[in-house]
Amino acid sequence: MLKKVFVYAFLMVAAVAALGLAYFYFRYPVTTPPSTVRVAATEVRLQRGKFIFEVIGACGDCHTERDFSRFAGPKLPGREGVGTVFPAEMGFPGTVVAPNITPDPETGIGGWSDGEKIRAIRDGVSRDGQVLFPLMPYEQFRQMSDEDVYSLVAYLNSLKPVKNALVRSKINFPVSVLIKTVPRPAGEVAGKNPSSPLEYGEYLATIGGCRNCHTPSNKGEPVPGKDLAGGQIFRTAVGVVVSANITPDPDTGIGKWREQDFLNKFYQYRRYVEQGSPQVGWEGFTLMPWLSFCQLSENDLRAIFAYLKSQKAVYNSVETHPASLQPVKLLSSGQTPFPFISVSGDDLSNTAPEKSVD
Repeated sequence: MLKKVFVYAFLMVAAVAALGLAYFYFRYPVTTPPSTVRVAATEVRLQRGKFIFEVIGACGDCHTERDFSRFAGPKLPGREGVGTVFPAEMGFPGTVVAPNITPDPETGIGGWSDGEKIRAIRDGVSRDGQVLFPLMPYEQFRQMSDEDVYSLVAYLNSLKPVKNALVRSKINFPVSVLIKTVPRPAGEVAGKNPSSPLEYGEYLATIGGCRNCHTPSNKGEPVPGKDLAGGQIFRTAVGVVVSANITPDPDTGIGKWREQDFLNKFYQYRRYVEQGSPQVGWEGFTLMPWLSFCQLSENDLRAIFAYLKSQKAVYNSVETHPASLQPVKLLSSGQTPFPFISVSGDDLSNTAPEKSVD
């Protein structure tokens, strides 16, 4: 009798699990048809779109091949927007592809409507209704204003078409089902007021993905109480870097930083944009998009600083380049375009802080 009860209970649990998976599989993603908007490519939009693509949105960080033997992984000339592949061996749940987003009609997005591009950017749904793997930061881009996403699309349409055929992402079960719950329709999104530092700073920090890297996570979920406190480990084939604490904590964060200190930290890398970034070892390896963010205007950086200073201070001592976690050697130039191995939420709260913020 007891055996029959156990069998019955097991079958009930299995049935509930199957129904739950079926619900996720058939119910999600939550999406709407792409809009019929046709974006006019004005000069103002092209300039703003270039700023979003190259600077605050850092789209090229994933969609352009890069040389990580040099500081901050400068993009390879002529490969803007051609896409990259992140194999499962790099720590992902399957093969993740940042696709070719040039206007090439065969291998890129030249055949997509503007509405389909907007839906992919902000909602996380591809042209054919497939869910994009959330390495694409559409959860943050969902906050991108209508005018800014129009500008980004206008700029994407202006890119040089490059033929570069890539495979589709192939995500392993059960992640392939679970990610279907992530997309949400953005709807209409109003612009933010640049004259309000806190409001605009929050907007820029969101589009720029500050929380994505500077908040440690455990199994994909933010660690409670560690918002913006750093400690997320990024393990790659060429180096290991740990995100810094950027809360206003005076001892382990940026609490003692003056506004000018914050500006100077970014502006020191402008020479690398102009002259080319140098070869680096593990102690100089970084995934922080310094080459993009150093091009932010003074007002933009002031707004981001004001926003960060308004956040809750969290004591969390972080060493950004712990020697104990470094690989034996860096890969040579051109050996890999984007060398992620894994992202970890390991606790480094007991390590000594480093003076620089990477």
